[in-house]
Amino acid sequence: MGTEKEMSKEGEGEAYPMKGGDGAYSYSRNSSYQGGVRNAAKELVSEAIVESLDIVKFSSSTTIRVADLGCSIGPNTFFAVQNILEAIEVKYCQNQALNSQIPEFQVFFNDHVSNDFNTLFLSLPPDRRYHAAGVPGSFYSRLFPSNSLHVVHISYAIHWLTRVPKEVVDRSSPAWNKGRITYSSASDEVIEAFSAQCADDMGRFLQARAEEIAEGGLMIIIFAVRPNGTPHSQVTPNILHDRLGSCLIEMAKKGIVREEKVDTFNLPMYYMSIQEMEAAIERNGCFSIERMESVPPLTYSQKSASLTAKACAFIIRSVMEGLIKAHFGEEILDQLFDCFSKKLEDEVSVSELVEKTVYFCAVLRRKAIN
Repeated sequence: MGTEKEMSKEGEGEAYPMKGGDGAYSYSRNSSYQGGVRNAAKELVSEAIVESLDIVKFSSSTTIRVADLGCSIGPNTFFAVQNILEAIEVKYCQNQALNSQIPEFQVFFNDHVSNDFNTLFLSLPPDRRYHAAGVPGSFYSRLFPSNSLHVVHISYAIHWLTRVPKEVVDRSSPAWNKGRITYSSASDEVIEAFSAQCADDMGRFLQARAEEIAEGGLMIIIFAVRPNGTPHSQVTPNILHDRLGSCLIEMAKKGIVREEKVDTFNLPMYYMSIQEMEAAIERNGCFSIERMESVPPLTYSQKSASLTAKACAFIIRSVMEGLIKAHFGEEILDQLFDCFSKKLEDEVSVSELVEKTVYFCAVLRRKAIN
């Protein structure tokens, strides 16, 4: 068993945060879709806090501490936090037995060290009723003192892995994922490698949070899910990512990028099924599942097909630009995403894909600490 420092370093993995700043391809300008997911889950989150947060367990605390993990640069994180704090206030107002004032709030915004925290904090709501702090580091490792948090929130982030499984970029491995950037249409060996990496990462994630969340505290996870029995290739994000991969293959055939560069590039993402999520929670054993419910489906605003495809390409670019730039270089970005936008326009209905995407809200409560 390694030291905490060694375990933390091992859990960090590679970091490619969302595109910072406020430019045309920035995450702050291209995250309305992710904001829609959070908004769709708003009532579920509020109800879960009012029903399941055990404030009696920490009634002696004068400060309630909330963490949003994988916060990026806003504005979505601020809306999520505000919803959580309002629900906690309702909970306190309903609990007459405590006979005490609503405590102060401290909110921690977490993301990788290289996240654009400057943009995040420059856009903090001026009328906020909480003390804000940034916490840099991977949420797959320890971030906070033991038993210090009361509510943890993470939305549309748990599909990121700490790393690409080593065997999928190993030419001598049966899991070598030649010519693909995702696992979705690959061999069973490739899918199993990604699934195993996800299970390992989830084990780290849940153990870190189990040590940080106080007894009776909640963790809320909003995530894109692969419905049980649905092929990986039919999960909406994978459909989109496969189109992006086909653009890279075409660019390799034209000599714009080297084929070997494509063969060694995989997206460090995996979309779990409900069964996989529940199995990870059961293996950890420190949380009870208070809710595991589907988020109401999203509907996309009625725009022209070309604009919708372009908007989707901008969203994907704001998320993946750093990852792609690090592997292929900056010079291919415009051509790659122009190709991607055209493929989306010609080959898929983005609005239909959005409406078919399944999201779940998992609400976990920290069990009694032995």
